[in-house]
Amino acid sequence: MKSPRLLLAAILCAATSITNLNAADAGNGLPTHAELQKALKAVVSGGGNGGFALNMWATVVNRDGEVIAVAFTGNDRGDQWPGSRVISAQKANTANAFSLPGLALSTANLYSAVQPGGSLFGLQESNPVDTAAAYKGPSENYGKPNDPLVGKKIGGVNVFGGGLPLYNAAGKLVGAIGVSGDTSCTDHIVAWKVRFALNLDNVPGGVSPTGDDNMVHDITTDANGHPSSSSGWGHPTCDSGEAAIVADLPVTHPTGAAP
Repeated sequence: MKSPRLLLAAILCAATSITNLNAADAGNGLPTHAELQKALKAVVSGGGNGGFALNMWATVVNRDGEVIAVAFTGNDRGDQWPGSRVISAQKANTANAFSLPGLALSTANLYSAVQPGGSLFGLQESNPVDTAAAYKGPSENYGKPNDPLVGKKIGGVNVFGGGLPLYNAAGKLVGAIGVSGDTSCTDHIVAWKVRFALNLDNVPGGVSPTGDDNMVHDITTDANGHPSSSSGWGHPTCDSGEAAIVADLPVTHPTGAAP
């Protein structure tokens, strides 16, 4: 007969393999590590995302800004840019922190507003990264179910593509996802497709021309030679191919609760 200590250890290991979510996060439809990793790998391996077709990191936070899962697509943590782990978490924190139940804002939507002279200039300094949480070891657990970021509030504000708020099938804002590891436009595209796959894209409304939180490409050069976004929510174009993919996202992967 197993000792009580061994029996307890077996129970805890079994529970951990099933889910890393507390009851509230699970009830809100947020993904487990396995679900996030499966969706991320499927989107990246499926191609059609522009950029350099690199391996990617993804982080999901709940509505309180607590990290619930960190995943990557490669075989090891070094198969994608190591620095993108924390960037993905920053993007998730930003999209969650600046979205509301009735207004979804992607990190891409914030780009123009935070430039010098913009209405949100200085926003990047408002919520600093918790470096103790960001770089806590052991490194071999990065991107695994027991990533040291899980359960922590990472903080940070990132204002280029790759962060999207998450709305469940009931339309409730439950957190956000951040993706990093390629161009900022590809990060946005991959995040959008992963959110779609997880059925967490029941977006209530946004600032893009299609009324959602898609990336807006309306930056041109003004009379003084400075970049200017006509809407105030613009993001730079990475290249024409990625811009076309971004423009088609509301058609190829429409927001709204799955039937």
